[in-house]
Amino acid sequence: MAPLDLLDQTTSIARTIELEIRKAIVTLAMKPGVPLSEQEIAVRYGVSRQPVREAFIALARSGLVEVLPRRGTFVVKISVERMLEARFVRESLESAVVRRACERFDARVRTRIDFHLEAQELAAAAGEHYEFQRADEAFHAAIAEGAGCPSAWTVIEDLKAHMDRVCHLTLPSASSLPGLIEQHRLILAAIDRRDPDGAEAALRAHLSEILRALPTVQREHRDLFA
Repeated sequence: MAPLDLLDQTTSIARTIELEIRKAIVTLAMKPGVPLSEQEIAVRYGVSRQPVREAFIALARSGLVEVLPRRGTFVVKISVERMLEARFVRESLESAVVRRACERFDARVRTRIDFHLEAQELAAAAGEHYEFQRADEAFHAAIAEGAGCPSAWTVIEDLKAHMDRVCHLTLPSASSLPGLIEQHRLILAAIDRRDPDGAEAALRAHLSEILRALPTVQREHRDLFA
C-alpha cells in the first residue's frame, strides 16, 4: 500500500490530468476519434503512467474516452443519443433547482451572480469561447448553490460534457451570445420575483438552444459524430 502522502499526491495529479484532458476534449483540441497515449501524456506532465491511467479510467466512466483492449484509448465521437440523454437529465434537475430557488435563495450567493454574467459579457466580446462556457457553468452552479442544492450541479457537471462539445461547435459562429446571456437574465429575474413557472419556462427555453443548433452542427461536422 502506498504511503498516505504519496497516495494523496497521486490522486491530485490524476485529477489534474483528468481535468486537462477533459478540457481538451470539450474544446475539441483533442478531436473525437483520436488515440490517446499513456506514455506521451505521462512524458508531457513529467509523471509516471499510473496517474495518467487513473485519469483515463475517470474519463471512461464519464463516457469521454473508450479503452479498447489491445488497441488503445480513444476520444469517443460525439453521440447525439448520449447528448440528448444528458440534456434531458440536466433539464429535469435544473427545472427543479430553479423552482426551489424561487422559494428560497441565499442572498450571499445572489450577490455573486451578476459577476458571472459580467464575465460572460466580457468573454463574448473578446471571443473567448471557453471562458464564456466557464462563466456559463459558474452561473448555473451558483443558482444551485443559492437554492441550497449544490449537489444537483455536481451530478449535472459530470453529464454535461456530452452537451459541451456540441455547444463549443456552435460558439465560434454564434452571433447569439448576447441572447444566451439575456436568457440567463430572464431566469434570474424570475427567481428574483419568486416566479417558479416563469423561471422554469425561461430555463427550458435556454436549454433548448442546443436542439435548434444540432442539425446544422451535425451537417457541417459529420466526421466528429458517431
